[in-house]
Amino acid sequence: MSMLNYRNPAKNKSNLSGRSISIRRCLLPVALLMVALPASSQAINLFPQNDPDAWTRVAIPPDHPVSQVAQWHIDPSKRTIVCDGNGDHEWLRFNREFRNFTFHVKWRFTKLPGSPAYNSGVFFRNNKDGSTWHQAQTALNGGYIFGWTIIDGKLTHFNELKNMTENRLHPPGKWNTYDIRCVADTCTLAVNGAVVNTIHNGVDKGYIGLEAEGYQIEFKNLIVKELP
Repeated sequence: MSMLNYRNPAKNKSNLSGRSISIRRCLLPVALLMVALPASSQAINLFPQNDPDAWTRVAIPPDHPVSQVAQWHIDPSKRTIVCDGNGDHEWLRFNREFRNFTFHVKWRFTKLPGSPAYNSGVFFRNNKDGSTWHQAQTALNGGYIFGWTIIDGKLTHFNELKNMTENRLHPPGKWNTYDIRCVADTCTLAVNGAVVNTIHNGVDKGYIGLEAEGYQIEFKNLIVKELP
């Protein structure tokens, strides 16, 4: 099992090459490493730390092997997590479950020529292998929630695109902000400052994460706040 290692520190680029992710202490300022997982109601900065078990690469679907080709790197100078768009399908799971929380994240696609079908997402309340999942979609047709959730005790597919209040996304190359809030069985997605979807499901806790689906996308300002 290989770890995250800086292959070219002069360019501030780190390769997320294995299932678990760590960062060499000498290559980040101490201030970036002092983010603990604090008590309820305090903000948790999810930028990768010097913790070999903080994040895990998980294949999609979960019964497939994780690609040997690196899909992610971090840029410590910009404090971004970058999906390189290397063609595989997987998610990067933060290895702690959350029950009631808000999850704030900014993201932007790298703008490409032509008319590519940009695709990625932000996961929340997933189970450990991602067979149950809820995703805030990042695509040109809008930010909305879809996935496979538990309804009346059964794993059920759902898609809230039709219930999205409006497409509030900025175009590729521009930063977007997602704010996901989950309390009890209710989760909402706010896109660039306004709620566009609300869902109710039978999952009361789970993992959060980021999706790699073939397009380069940057994520930053990943902040979780636990709620009562």
